[in-house]
Amino acid sequence: MIGTMRLPEPRGPLSQSLCRDLLDRTSPSATTTEQADRVAAGGSDALTDEDLQISLAILYELHYRGFDGVSEDWEWDPALLSVRAGLERRHLAALRELVGPIQVGEDAIDRQLTALIAADDGPSLSSFMAKQGTLDQWREYLTLRSVYHLKEADPHTFAIPRLSGRAKAAMVEIQADEYGGGSAARMHSELFAGLMTSLDLDAAYGALWDDAPAVAFASVNTMSLFGLHRRWRGAALGHLTAVEMTSSEPSRRYSAGLRRLGYDARVTVFYDEHVEADAVHEQIASVDMCGSLVAEEPELAVDVLFGAACSLAMDGLAATQLLGAWETGHSALRGQGRLAA
Repeated sequence: MIGTMRLPEPRGPLSQSLCRDLLDRTSPSATTTEQADRVAAGGSDALTDEDLQISLAILYELHYRGFDGVSEDWEWDPALLSVRAGLERRHLAALRELVGPIQVGEDAIDRQLTALIAADDGPSLSSFMAKQGTLDQWREYLTLRSVYHLKEADPHTFAIPRLSGRAKAAMVEIQADEYGGGSAARMHSELFAGLMTSLDLDAAYGALWDDAPAVAFASVNTMSLFGLHRRWRGAALGHLTAVEMTSSEPSRRYSAGLRRLGYDARVTVFYDEHVEADAVHEQIASVDMCGSLVAEEPELAVDVLFGAACSLAMDGLAATQLLGAWETGHSALRGQGRLAA
């Protein structure tokens, strides 16, 4: 099937058993169920747990493009959904712990989102990449981001049928731009693939999953969880809004970092596109989309803010992991050693 990918390499007992079941069985084995219960029970940090996050990513990918040799009948298998639900509960608990309690104020939701973003004190990866990121560090960063950007917009798009009225129309307006306004060549996922190719990376869908660390999957798994559950439609919109409200200036810096390394507009087009598009999307997302949703369903304000907080926190977690590894001269990717000076 065009667009599918091979199953990734397992990263622990759960993902090993899960991959074996997906290829060889018609329902989850007792081993998979037992391993899922063990992982869901806790222990290590869920958001950096390689076995948990790759397993959750595999389960979610059944709703996207699937895998070579894996039956499409698995997508809605009740027993497999039960396995996923246990992992989701632990993932959600880790997100709640990461972002802390969410307080809903009296201001309009767009002002509350602006205040939430202004209060974020996470490290600026874009500033580092603009001023001193090396070519090897750029390749590592793009490898990590490829887990999302090669399916850019898809996780949030799952939320569209769960909306109505102006909130729905506003989301469609934003997502239409993400998909290139009808031009396949201008889809943001395609522009990112072109950027990867220019930096000598394999741009095939899912090709670099085995290199990406758990935090890359934790970020996308958060989006998938919000998009695939009607219960979390408010969080999906809040997450998307945080992305749109915080993307324009960082994209400008990322573009500057690539130009510093000698690349021209043919390579920086992915980031240049986000500088323009996301500056427009900011008001549509915060006022028209989230504002309309909260006006219709005020009880979802806390979920909108939670989704936005998760977006900011996951970006901070990824930046901390990358910068921390690079500061010691090491690669942030799996199975890699020291980076070249």
